[in-house]
Order: sequence, then structure tokens, then C-alpha cells
Amino acid sequence: MVHTVVNGTFRQTNLTSESSEYLAKREELRLAEIELMRQRERVAGLRRNLLEGAPIKDYQFEEGPRDLNAGDVPVRTVRLSELFTNANRSLVIYHFMFGESQTKACPMCTAWLDGTNGVAHHLAQNLDFAVVAAADLPTLRAHARERAGTSCASLAPATRLSNTT
Repeated sequence: MVHTVVNGTFRQTNLTSESSEYLAKREELRLAEIELMRQRERVAGLRRNLLEGAPIKDYQFEEGPRDLNAGDVPVRTVRLSELFTNANRSLVIYHFMFGESQTKACPMCTAWLDGTNGVAHHLAQNLDFAVVAAADLPTLRAHARERAGTSCASLAPATRLSNTT
């Protein structure tokens, strides 16, 4: 790739047929992308410096054994606060549309989770990840078994999203 300045425009290609109008538009785009990058960095800095917000309710969920083939018991109650393995780690909770009035698992959610399952070990290096659905725990775990397992924690609401403060 050629990095030259032609008629005041930073040129990244070596195509002789590029018009000066095209080069000017490319330069305009390049400068706009740099401006956008700087704006994103400024917003990220503001987010990092944001003061702590209102306390979040410590929701409770039900979780079965880590090994899906070990059956569905014992069931343990896990609080939202316990899903964070470290104070400095982000927690991503995926809401799986399955349960209550939605008696069949959402096909897009299922496809997304199938893909996530393949990279869960990479995600786990940098963040905590859990899947939450309205379905009862045995139904949720049966679906995961049908999909050839999961590397993600599958949680069901404890008594339909009971919460404590």
C-alpha cells in the first residue's frame, strides 16, 4: 500500500485511475473516521468516570449442576451479585426468549447461543456470562441438552424473578 500525499490529499492506494474528486471524498471519509474514533474515545472516558448509580436489586435465579448430563438436581439459588466473579469484571446476561407464553425457544436466540457456546471459553477470559430465560430450569436444561450442551451458565428465575434489596 502506498502512503503518499497527492495535491494535499493523503493517498492510501496506488491506482492511477482514481479521480481527484474520488480522492477528495476518500480524504473526507478518512478524516470523519478519525473524528468518530476520537469521539468514541471521549465517550468511553466519560463512561469510565461515571459516578456509581442507584443500587440494583439482588435478583435470585435457579441454577442446576454445571454438567448438563448430571441431571437437573441439585438446584441452587444464585444471586445476581454472585454472578460477578471479580469486582473488576463485566457481567453479560443474555435474555433467552423462552418460557411462559413463549413455549418454543426463539430460533434466533438459539442460533446466537449456539455460536456463543463455541467461544464461551474465550469470553470467560475477560468477562462473566450467563443466560437467563423465563422457562423453568428443567425445560431450559433439556433444551440445552438437545443443542449438544452449553458452556454458558443457564439460569432460570427463582420464583419468577423474586428480588431482595
